[in-house]
Amino acid sequence: DSLKADPSLIAVSLENCRKAIMNLSFPDNEKGTKLKTELVAFGIKEDEVTTKAWEAIKKVYASKYNERAYVATKKVGVMLNDIRMAVLIQKIIPAEYAFVIHTKNPTNNNSEEIYVEIVRGLGETLVGSYAGQAFSFTLNKKTGNTTIISIFNKSVGIRTNGGYMFRSDSNTEDLEGFAGAGLFDSFPSEKSEMFELSYANDKLIIDEGYRTSFMKQLGSIGMSIEKVYQGVAQDIEGCVVGAEFFVVQTRPQVQLCASLKLLLII
Repeated sequence: DSLKADPSLIAVSLENCRKAIMNLSFPDNEKGTKLKTELVAFGIKEDEVTTKAWEAIKKVYASKYNERAYVATKKVGVMLNDIRMAVLIQKIIPAEYAFVIHTKNPTNNNSEEIYVEIVRGLGETLVGSYAGQAFSFTLNKKTGNTTIISIFNKSVGIRTNGGYMFRSDSNTEDLEGFAGAGLFDSFPSEKSEMFELSYANDKLIIDEGYRTSFMKQLGSIGMSIEKVYQGVAQDIEGCVVGAEFFVVQTRPQVQLCASLKLLLII
């Protein structure tokens, strides 16, 4: 009731929630022991479990209470308490390029076109709020023909010397009509750095043969993964290192859905 009476208290309340989470100590019980064992088995150094890893885990959980998430969920009538947050930990690949493949073109709702966006470095500049545009193109599933939509003009990229990425994996991630994955924050265990980009010698810009092969390879990846999921349109994230293409995750592509609140509660 006090929040309704004074909306300015909302930001304070959200900040207090984030602070409460960040003040949590690593659990000194059976659950903490099990968590530590699992993280070490995954490859995280034992002395970093209760420091770097635990801080990153808390930051992801705390991002549930950022202003962006509050506004987005409020618009669709979803309470933050209905969101169940988990943390996905992935080993960071030192990406030269990062990409997102939409196996159904979201700009025109054409299921016969794949739409791809690419950036230099880690994908955070693609999925985050960084100025500039990605290299993007469409690929026709039947003919294999590609059309370039835009070329790079982002001025900065992000890189890191390995480590792990801690990111949200909530019950809003795969719901139709709600891009829950973009609401919450991701954090690397190692410090990342921003670097200035120059595209004068970028092979995607200056080498037509390389560019064509690159685009068709991404199109093939998109169609193959969509086929695995029985034709359901996919939102696929991945990266490229040298001649190797890595897929780090895929999820059903966002579609309109009127039953969002019911699905969240269930």
